[in-house]
Order: sequence, then C-alpha cells, then structure tokens
Amino acid sequence: MFRRIPITRLCARLYAACMIVLLAAANANAQQELDVLQKWMQYSDAPNSLYHHLAAEAFVHLEKRAEEVSALQSPTQWEQRRLWLRKTLQEAVGAFPEKTPLHVKVTATLKKDGFRVENIVYESQPGFFVTGSLFVPELKKGEKAPAVLYCSGHSATGYRSAVYQHVILNLVKKGFVVFAFDPVGQGERLEYYDAATKRSKHKWPSNEHSYPGAQLFMNGRTLAMYMIWDGIRAVDLLLSRKEVDASRIAVTGRSGGGTQSAYIAAFDERIKVAAPENYITSFTRLFQSIGPQDAEQNFPGGIARGLDMGDLLMVRAPKPCLMITTSRDMFSIQGAQESAREVAAMYAALDGKENFQMVTDDAPHASTKKNREALYAFLQQHLGRPGTAVDEDVQPLSAKELQVTPTGQLSTSLKGETLFSLHLVQAKQQHARLENARKQPSYIPAMLDSARILSGYRAPAVAASPVFTGRLRKEGYVIEKYFIKGEGDYVVPYILMKPGNAGGKAVIYLHPAGKAKDAGAGGQMEWLVKQGFTVLAPDMIGTGETGPGIFQGDSFIDSISYNLWFAAVQTGRSITGIRAGDVARLAGVLAQNGVKEISGLAQEHMAPVLLHAVAFDKNISRVALVHPSASWYNILSSRTYEPMLIQSAVAGANGVYDLPDLAASLAPKKLLIAGEMDDVSFLQNIYRQQHAEDRLKTVPLADVQNALLWWLND
Repeated sequence: MFRRIPITRLCARLYAACMIVLLAAANANAQQELDVLQKWMQYSDAPNSLYHHLAAEAFVHLEKRAEEVSALQSPTQWEQRRLWLRKTLQEAVGAFPEKTPLHVKVTATLKKDGFRVENIVYESQPGFFVTGSLFVPELKKGEKAPAVLYCSGHSATGYRSAVYQHVILNLVKKGFVVFAFDPVGQGERLEYYDAATKRSKHKWPSNEHSYPGAQLFMNGRTLAMYMIWDGIRAVDLLLSRKEVDASRIAVTGRSGGGTQSAYIAAFDERIKVAAPENYITSFTRLFQSIGPQDAEQNFPGGIARGLDMGDLLMVRAPKPCLMITTSRDMFSIQGAQESAREVAAMYAALDGKENFQMVTDDAPHASTKKNREALYAFLQQHLGRPGTAVDEDVQPLSAKELQVTPTGQLSTSLKGETLFSLHLVQAKQQHARLENARKQPSYIPAMLDSARILSGYRAPAVAASPVFTGRLRKEGYVIEKYFIKGEGDYVVPYILMKPGNAGGKAVIYLHPAGKAKDAGAGGQMEWLVKQGFTVLAPDMIGTGETGPGIFQGDSFIDSISYNLWFAAVQTGRSITGIRAGDVARLAGVLAQNGVKEISGLAQEHMAPVLLHAVAFDKNISRVALVHPSASWYNILSSRTYEPMLIQSAVAGANGVYDLPDLAASLAPKKLLIAGEMDDVSFLQNIYRQQHAEDRLKTVPLADVQNALLWWLND
C-alpha cells in the first residue's frame, strides 16, 4: 500500500525538483553563452584537441624512425640497428636490479592425468613475491623437455582463466613444461586488495597497473622494468629445474600477456622462441585508433627515442618469432601487418627469413583455434618437440587447485613488498637528493634548465593573433570572446572580462574546469573585474570547449590522467608543459595590447601550469595559487592519490624539481598561496634571501578573499 504524502509536502518536493532542473539549465545556458567555438565548423572536433596534439607529436618521431628503417639495406646496417635497439630499449626501461636468491617455495603439488602441477612462490626481488604454477608433463627418466613461460593478459584471476588454461594444458599435453605466473596487480598479486570485497579496490586490472605506474614514471622509473624483471627471474626458475632443457625456452601470452612476452623476449637472450599474441601493432596505428594504453606498455620518451612496437621483435632477430594476430583486434591489424613487414625485412637480411612468421585469424581480440594451432606448431618446430598440433579439449583446473598462497592473496599471506613500498624507498632517496641540491647557491638556475627539458616546455616562437568571435554586455563590464592558435594545430578559446574603467592591469585566470567555471554572476572572476582588473580566462587544451573536462566520471579521469598522460610521456612532453607554453602566448597577447601589469591566478591543479609559465616567461609579474597541489612528492609518497592530479605532473621530476622549487624561482615576485603547499619554510627562506619576505603570503583556503585584496594591491 502506498503511503499518502501531504499535498503541501508534495508541492514542496516538486518545486525543489523543478528549481534544480531550472538552475541546471540556467547554468548550462550561461556556460554555453561563453562558448567561443560553437559555430566554427573548423574546430568542431575541439574536444579532442589534446589527444590530436599529442598524436601529432608522436607522428613526427615515428615518421623519422620509419624513414631510417626503410633506408637500411645491408646486413651490417641491420645488425647495427639491432645493437642500437638493445642499448636504447634498456635506457628507456631503466636498469634492472641485481639478481638475488629466488627462495623458491613449492606450496602444493597436484597429480593429474599425464602431468603434475606445482604451485610456486618465488622472490624476483628481496621480499617481492611472485606466484605461479609449474605444469610438468610425464617424462622419461632423465629426460629434459622444452619449456614455455606463459604470460597472462588482463584477467583479474591471472593464468587461472579458462581461456589461458586451455593453451597451457594443450602445451603440457604436447610435452612442454609450462610455467605460468601472475603479473603484478593480477591473480594473487593484487596491489590494492580489499579484504571486505575480496577483490581489487580498482575496477579494472589495468588500473592496478596504471595507478602505481604513474608514480613510477614521476620517479624516473617504469612499471615495464618490474614486470620484465619478474619474467627474467621466472626464466631463472625454469633453468633451475632438472626437467627443463636450458637451450629450448620459449615465451608466449595473449593481450597483456602479449605485451609481457614481447618485452621479456626482447630483454632476455636465453629465450629461443617468442610468440606474442594480440598485442603487436605499430604506434602510428595505435595513436590513430585506441591510443596508448596501460603504464607497462609505455616507456618514458620511448617514441621520442625512435622506438616502435616492432622493435621489440627486431631486437631478437634472427631468433624464431611468431606474431599471432586477429583481423578485428583492438590493436590495429593494419599496424601489425606494417610492423611485420619491417621485422621480416630484418630477419631476411640476417639470414633468418624462415624464423619469422605472422598468423592472422578473422576474429576480435580473442584466442582462436587457428591461432592456437599455429602457436603449437611453431613451438614444436623450433623447440624440437614433434607431434600433433591439433587443439584438444581440456578440463581446466579449479581456482582452488591453482591457489598458491594460504589466503589466495600475497597481501594477506606473506605480506611482502609491493610496487609502492619498493618505489617509496627510491622516491625518498630521490627527494633527499633534491633537498640537498636546494642548499647550493646555483641551484635555482640549474633547476629551471632541467625543468624546461623534463616538462617539454616550448616558448612561443611567434606572436599570436587573436580571433574575435563576439561580445556580451554585463552590468559594469563586457565579456569578449576570442581564440588564438596554440602550440600545435589547435586553438585556445578564451574570454576577456573588461571593466568599464579598464586600466593597464589584467589577471590570467586558470581553472581546471575551464573558462566558464567562475565566470558567472557573483563568481570570483566578476569580483576581480569589479576591482578594476581585466580578466582573461582560457580553456587550456583538454579543458572546457577543448576537452570533456575532468569532472565527468571515472572513465574520463582514467583517460585524461593516465592514457593521455602516457601519450605525453612517450613523446618526452608533459601536458603541463604544453599548457604552460599556451599561458605564455596569452600573456603575450595581453602585453601586445598595452597591458602593463599581468598577474596570474590558478585554481587547484592548474597551479603547476601557471608556475611553469611564470618560471619561463617574464610577462607575468605576480602569482596567486588557490588550493594548489601540495607537491608532486606528496602524490609520489602516498599510497592513494587522486588520479586527476596526474595530468599536472612531469615524469622524471622527482629528485630534480617540484612545485615549491618553481614557486621559489619566482622570488621576488609577489606570490600568494591559499591552501596547503609543502616545503613552505624552504620557499620562505628563498624569499628572505631576496629581501622579499613581504611579497610572499601563505593563508588558509578560507581566507583567500581577503588575501586576494593584499595580492592585488601594490
């Protein structure tokens, strides 16, 4: 039976609901009123501006690489390329740790029909445990068999997935020893395990990778290094087994396992045969289609160094290699074919033409019978294990049978090291180096040189010419709408809020949600205008009209904070550095139009953008940071952080510079910080050395309005 609601209460609820709808509509209309590009067909794809610009950066490097590879002809030239690849790949991934005892422990042994399974845990680094299962077929006494290292794709259960077990058990039935192990962040190695739900705190396995991977990039490290090293130590484990023939080792895996198998084979020369599946394409086609993916699939400056995905196979030439692909894979088949042609050319030049093959089935991102049988046949041929290549029906083992640890998770069983704990030791060491550098007299100039390089900042080459698109009249001021050409083939839309008695003072106002966020009646920008300042508020690339904004759900946060950021990392750039260059362009526009004094105010994680711009451009004379990020080191040293903060970070900056260092470089410019920022005492000391203590003010966020009056007045 329905409960009767009094008419007066029902009307009140309906009225409140209507007001919410009306206010939302009014807010949407107000924001639309400030749109600059709405009727410009040339910029109808403006929301994808950031992605297109990063892709264009990548294409420049990739086209240069393609020209270099196409010019190779003689075996000597190809061999020189292979040696260069080995050196460059190692530089991009980073140095591996020293080899330490594996401390292999067999936690359970299962006897099955025709084979046995040993559940195993080992240490790839001291205290950093790896879980896996060794599948051993019945062998004759003293017989040594070829072995396959099997890498799992993005399955929450790791190799226990029925799809992966199907391949593993078929290989075992054909006489191969198989060792399957859990990638970090999957199976029994969840880094962010929630005991209450018995699953990861992250929705997808890829986030188990990208979340810590971003921190590693910031610290000048790579997740790829950790995952490759786990695989190299897995090979060590295989070679320690009496059943394994050390001269006949292979690696394979699909999807994320295709990534791992390509990487491990590229770095471990003991692997005779590699067969990555559903991964290899080309970076050109990847950027043209789905874009860069998880942290482990990206190397800092990898594309800028001249690397492409096919290089992971070329560096192995002429050792046997099978590319396994599907025609409707999310990893472009066109890119796979183009990479295969390059790889085949190298194999032919090095007298290994028959050792490279590519197989394709007409299917989506999936394992198919045709591809599985091609894998079996290739391994049988090149590892000397003749027999049938027919794909057989098998009975997968249960999750319980393949459980390695007592609780099913390392975090609750062995409680060893994690990516974060290992990273934190290095992060603290790097930060200590920075703190020591701050004591040197020449620190700030050297720091700024490094910051310019690491951030990928590019000073505007030519003066920007604004395009005027409209004017709105408000009480006491007008709003003019413009756009200028940005660093690349995109535009930066902005509004100018001009008071009736406009003088020669202006404020560049940066907000992560774009120009319209604080532009409404009673907003902070209107308040600034009423203080007599012209306010220039842009949509920095990736925000406002040039992006979907950072406040529209987890899927966007993931893409802007991770995959887009990884695209910048691959090309040796940063989103912050690109935006900072555009802020300098906007300051130049104001200066060209007679503005004598330009100030900059940044909200939240636009603070790093403004700090970089002011550090490298002299047009902006004073700075206010409202609710800024505390520091990048704060993100690095926290087990949990807000993913949206990543887009403001610069890869490799830890130990070299941080936000307080950029702020210190501004002395003796007037600087207001409303909210928390780390290392304020260091900042105060720098201002004291410049005899400018009275030009620095730090206040709680609640006091920002009064503090802004101090900041605005001379």
